[in-house]
Amino acid sequence: MSDVLTHEELTSQLLSRPEWHIGTMEDIPCLCRTWTFANFADAFALAGKIAELAENYDHHPQINVAWGLLTVIWWSHDAGGVTQRDVDMAALCDHLSN
Repeated sequence: MSDVLTHEELTSQLLSRPEWHIGTMEDIPCLCRTWTFANFADAFALAGKIAELAENYDHHPQINVAWGLLTVIWWSHDAGGVTQRDVDMAALCDHLSN
């Protein structure tokens, strides 16, 4: 099990990822980002790429797709919060979306 990042550690790491913010899922801290697209197909296409990434790394986010919107939420269930692995996966998502 990985160590949960403190709020200060996470805030520091997110300075280089301003599109991501700290949220909560069932009172557990998590990383959240929403992308905006011109249509559903483009949002779903990035969701598919992130799903494939998650399978390759055996670490899975919550993915919500709506017309023109994609929201991805990362946290480590086994650790009970955000770990370095989640921050790294957020960075990989950013890379996929560029």
